[in-house]
Amino acid sequence: MTAAHPLDRCAWSALTGRHAHLAVVEGGARRYDPAYGVFAALGDASDASLAALGALVAANGDVALLQPEAPPQAPGVAVASQELGVQMTSERLTEGPAVDFEMIPLGDTDAAEMLALATLTQPGPFFERTHQLGDFFGVRLDGRLVAMAGERMKPDGFTEVSGVCTHPDHRGRGYAGALMRLVAGKILARGETPFLHAYASNTGAIALYETLGFTLRREVLMTRLTRARPRTAPRLTFAVPRGREPDG
Repeated sequence: MTAAHPLDRCAWSALTGRHAHLAVVEGGARRYDPAYGVFAALGDASDASLAALGALVAANGDVALLQPEAPPQAPGVAVASQELGVQMTSERLTEGPAVDFEMIPLGDTDAAEMLALATLTQPGPFFERTHQLGDFFGVRLDGRLVAMAGERMKPDGFTEVSGVCTHPDHRGRGYAGALMRLVAGKILARGETPFLHAYASNTGAIALYETLGFTLRREVLMTRLTRARPRTAPRLTFAVPRGREPDG
């Protein structure tokens, strides 16, 4: 299951590269430490690696695989959901309009607000330490965090733009686009290629990303895996002969 391109299995590329220190490893399977992320990947499709993936789920909770095809069945796990997505990259950003708001770096002191905003708006999997995966920037109004965007998976030569969200009361003001341009521009300035993911059904988001200079690289499947429920043993009943009580 060796990927021909580092983005075909970006989680594996990241967890064996720049994010290897954040990996929980079990044989031929890896996942992000649950405090940072939900993404996992297989090194190959062997029975041993699939069993390792099942062990990771059993020990650390649900995972998500982001890859071109559906993953093979792993023991002890079940598919919770599977949705078609798109993977987009940008070699050059379009020029954006002038902004009249400040975009500030975010860090550990902003972690609680970042998690609350992500929990409210659901931009994608976001956990207590997701903000430490890369650089994040945000917009504050009257001291309140109302929008943010940042970095997530980091295969060699690439960095994912993620965590893009705006509070519902403050949408339509250009915050998301401006923050994405800032984050992606800094990635390009480092000599890397920015990439991102979106559900194929989210045509509004895809249209926004295209205006920023992102183009479709390929389709991917987002597969969420959870622990398989144990089968309930059939209930056994015993007939009692008439006129006789069961032995005590």
